[in-house]
Amino acid sequence: MKRVVITGMGTINPLGNNVADYWSNLLKGVSGAGPITRFDASKFKTKFACEVKDYDPADHFERNELKKYDLYSQFALISSGQAIEQSGLLASGFDAERAGVIWGSGNGGITTLEEQITAFATGDGTPRYSPFLVPRMIVNMAPGLLSIKYGFKGLNFATVSACTASNNAVMDAVNYIRWGVVDVMLAGGSEAPVTTSSIGGFNSMKALSTRNDAPQKASRPFDKDRDGFVLGEGGGAFVLESYEHAIERGAIILAEIAGVAMTSDAYHITATHPDGDGAYRAMNMALKDAGVTIADIDYINAHATSTGVGDPSELNAITRLLQDTDVQLDISATKSMTGHLLGAAGIIESITCVNSILHGLIPPTINLENPEDVDNRINIVAGTPNAKVINTCLNNTSGFGGHNAMIVFKKVV
Repeated sequence: MKRVVITGMGTINPLGNNVADYWSNLLKGVSGAGPITRFDASKFKTKFACEVKDYDPADHFERNELKKYDLYSQFALISSGQAIEQSGLLASGFDAERAGVIWGSGNGGITTLEEQITAFATGDGTPRYSPFLVPRMIVNMAPGLLSIKYGFKGLNFATVSACTASNNAVMDAVNYIRWGVVDVMLAGGSEAPVTTSSIGGFNSMKALSTRNDAPQKASRPFDKDRDGFVLGEGGGAFVLESYEHAIERGAIILAEIAGVAMTSDAYHITATHPDGDGAYRAMNMALKDAGVTIADIDYINAHATSTGVGDPSELNAITRLLQDTDVQLDISATKSMTGHLLGAAGIIESITCVNSILHGLIPPTINLENPEDVDNRINIVAGTPNAKVINTCLNNTSGFGGHNAMIVFKKVV
């Protein structure tokens, strides 16, 4: 099978509107949390979220375009544009019929759907729905728009698997390149879930933190005093190519995707398996797919959402992965800063992994003030970045429905 490499990255998320700013703020330990501005949250149990900062759609899109684009599609187009530009793909030429797009999102155009239904429910009963309601709302519209913009005529679809959606998009793209179906793929995910229904729904589940007096301290993975996750928004993208295609056109290679795997917990609609069974199997399979062992992993970017069920479950899975070894393993949880971007979480954390390889730094876990007990072979990087040569790292994601999707990244030398 063909090797798959990354030649471009892009993001817009609560810590930065490009990869450089995002990485800089991760290393500084900046929290993206703050009071919700997208709607009046005064009557909600949770009044804060990790929103994208300094964002004006008019800076990126014409007025007639904004009629057609939900916020999640805007984030997709912006992050993908950055990735395409870094890759240099358009200038070097490519076979459009061997280029495709796979995009992940858990909710798609939920902002549009909520706005349209609210307008009808509070009106006089006359249906005045926008002709763009359906194309703005459906989850597959983001990859469709990206295909139209860049003329990618190969395979094109969306992955919808809750918080593993963008990792699943990347994994599918990797496999189609491996199999020789395509040469180039644009893959990633975006989410715009800071809405009344999302906050209200997660509040009803008691999934969100209600630390309204200190929102920047609210996302605290692996901390005994956590009380739920913090909702985030944004998007991220990779340009993926076969190694041969990238070399032939003289592209700068950022990293290689060496292994991928997905599993199901087959356990519960929202809770992860308490023993981390599905996560363990996915990590183990991804390592085998990459041809490495846990001893080769220099860093794990943990899924770690800051929930009382999910964090211990993942630690159990990692501990099981370390069984019968004396491996010392560094992990960190960057959702402590970004919040949880749901379907877009995997891609921005995958970008973190690539930057760790490029810069030899592990971003910290912030707000870790009262750590839970962990196996002594696991080092949770906290407070400040850890300088370390990163040759191979692992990105974990898990999602409602029992999904697990793990990716192994390697330095290309």
